[in-house]
Amino acid sequence: MDNVNNLPSASVEDIPQGAPVLDVREQDEWDAGHIDGAQHLPLSQLAERTGEVPVDEDVYVICRSGGRSLKATAYLAQYGFDPVNVLGGMGAWADADKPLVSENGETPRVL
Repeated sequence: MDNVNNLPSASVEDIPQGAPVLDVREQDEWDAGHIDGAQHLPLSQLAERTGEVPVDEDVYVICRSGGRSLKATAYLAQYGFDPVNVLGGMGAWADADKPLVSENGETPRVL
């Protein structure tokens, strides 16, 4: 893990199998394609829904390219969570040919 701005970060290849993944993208992005088993919690709702974030374990935070997840990682870290920003986001996930699922019945894709 690297420390970007003193916050833990990892590449998509560094996410352990079965680790909690928190997707902070908006609903339409989630519906189009996401990591199977990830938890959806849009950045815009993070402040009022932090109680839904796993405590006492590393949580891998992902968005489309890494900007929103970095903000979410910084926010969660200041409240005692153990977030890890996923570098490159869902774009890097798709580029690594990792599996996606969709909620809209279409072929999964990253918006």
